[in-house]
Amino acid sequence: MTEQAKPVIANKIGVIVDSFQAGVMKGLAKARQIGADGVQIYAVRGEMDPDVLTSAARKELKDVLASHGLEISALVGDLGGHGFQDPAENAAKMEKSKRIMELAAELGTSIVTTHIGIVPADENSRVYETMFNACSELSAYASAMNGYFAIETGPEPAAHLKSFLDKLGSKGVSVNFDPANMVMVTGDDPVQGVYTLRDYIVHTHAKDGIKLAAVDPRDVYGFYGYEAPSMDHEQLSEMAEKGKSFREVPLGEGSVNWPAYLQALQDIGYNGYLTIEREVKTNPEADIKLAVDFLKQFKA
Repeated sequence: MTEQAKPVIANKIGVIVDSFQAGVMKGLAKARQIGADGVQIYAVRGEMDPDVLTSAARKELKDVLASHGLEISALVGDLGGHGFQDPAENAAKMEKSKRIMELAAELGTSIVTTHIGIVPADENSRVYETMFNACSELSAYASAMNGYFAIETGPEPAAHLKSFLDKLGSKGVSVNFDPANMVMVTGDDPVQGVYTLRDYIVHTHAKDGIKLAAVDPRDVYGFYGYEAPSMDHEQLSEMAEKGKSFREVPLGEGSVNWPAYLQALQDIGYNGYLTIEREVKTNPEADIKLAVDFLKQFKA
């Protein structure tokens, strides 16, 4: 990489607090210590579950964020399972997703990121229809509150995801762009993916990885009616660190072409967060600090 080849970025740098594996409050302090501008936080269960997070706890969280000079780039609202593929679960999942979007707005961010499940290739399938109906309702809800319910890239090629989003007819459901997921699972080109999904990208994850062997996305993300069980976040982290088909690696050590990828984001006018995600159990804090330093080399 030559100096002339480096794009110059102005994007803020974030980190997923949960990657520190230290709880929210300690994670916020660590994020500030390593020089992050903002944070993304899981808001599905535990201390950040909107159903249990009291008014006093919400005020305390906002006060602590302010004391560290941090803002929230997005909340994570991934409810696991098969995303929105199972019609028996969708009513409850949609209500939960709406509560998470409301919490996000209260905490000062318009973005909730999620996985909706693999968008089926067959647009006439029952699963496609089920996902489409759920996402139509969530898109309308997000748009009504000037927010975004952002699908994380990786389970399907960018062109197919764009086709699904185009059919929704609004941008309330949009994109959280994760370049590593694309190179690790589908083998899709994240640089071209940025241009393909340019109208929908509202948040990004800064993550890197390598593909070691062909893998069926259904074996990673699950699929309603498919034999392989869907995995929870812990199981996905284990696969990312020790898997035989792909491996998540420190930023700059994988297959993501960072100069070209960051230039693509500049080309489409993306000025949002680059939020570091490190889904491993072994020394994530050191890798997160390295990632912050890696991204800062592209700053003006």
